[in-house]
Amino acid sequence: MRIATFNINGTNARLPRLLEWLAAERPDVACLQEIKTISENFPVDVLRDAGYHCLVHGQKGFNGVAILSREPAVETQRGLPGDESDEQSRYLEADVMGVRVASLYLPNGNPLPGPKFDYKLAWMARLRAHAAGLLATGLPVVLAGDYNVIPNDDDIWDASAMLGDALRQPESRAEYRRLLWQGWTDAVRSLHPNGGVWSFWDYQAGAWPRDHGFRIDHLLLSPAAADRLVDAGVMKHVRGAEKASDHAPAWVQLR
Repeated sequence: MRIATFNINGTNARLPRLLEWLAAERPDVACLQEIKTISENFPVDVLRDAGYHCLVHGQKGFNGVAILSREPAVETQRGLPGDESDEQSRYLEADVMGVRVASLYLPNGNPLPGPKFDYKLAWMARLRAHAAGLLATGLPVVLAGDYNVIPNDDDIWDASAMLGDALRQPESRAEYRRLLWQGWTDAVRSLHPNGGVWSFWDYQAGAWPRDHGFRIDHLLLSPAAADRLVDAGVMKHVRGAEKASDHAPAWVQLR
C-alpha cells in the first residue's frame, strides 16, 4: 500500500501535472494540500475518471486539503479539533484500506514574531493532542502532509539558511519533536537518517536548478503503521515538470 502526500499548490492550476503523476505512480492514497478551492469546485469528476475517490475540505483561494483514494474512504474527522473559532481548512482524516489517514496543512507561521507564528504553535499543540487520541486507538495511522517544519539542520541545503524563518525556529522544531516523542515514526527520516532529502524548492533565486531545497513534507506513522513500513522517499523528479508545484510528493510503502 503506497500513501503519498503532495502540496499541489492549486489543484486547478496544476491539474494536468496531478493527473500525470497519478497515472504514472498510481498511489493507493494521495493526500493533497493547498488545493486553493472550495470543495464544490474541486475536480471530483475528472479524478473519478482517473480512478480516484475524493474527500475534500476546501477553502476559497488558499489552504484546503483532500484525500484521493483508489478504494472508497470513510471520513472520520474534518477540521482539527480544539478551537471552534478556527475556520481554516487544514485537516481531513479518513479510514481507507484498513489505515487511518490524515491530510494536514500546518500553518506557515511567517512573519514572526506575531499572530501567524502564535497560530502555528497553537495549531501544532492541537495536532499533538489529537494525535495522542489517534495513538490510543491502536490503529495503523498515517499523518501525512505539509508540516511547514524543517526538523533538522541536515533537512535543508545549508544549515545557515533561513535562520529567521518560522519553518526552522526552535519552537517549531520543539513542537515537531514533542509529536514524535508520543511514539510517531517520521517515515522518510527513518529510512534516510543522514538527511539530504528535500521535498520543497522555492520558485525564487534559482532554488530548483541549484538544488537549494529542504524537507517539510512528512508522513508520521503510528506504531501499528511503522511495523508495516517497507520503504519511503520523495519523488524529486516531479518538481522538474513544466509548471510544477514547488513541492515534490513524499511517500511511504506499507505492507
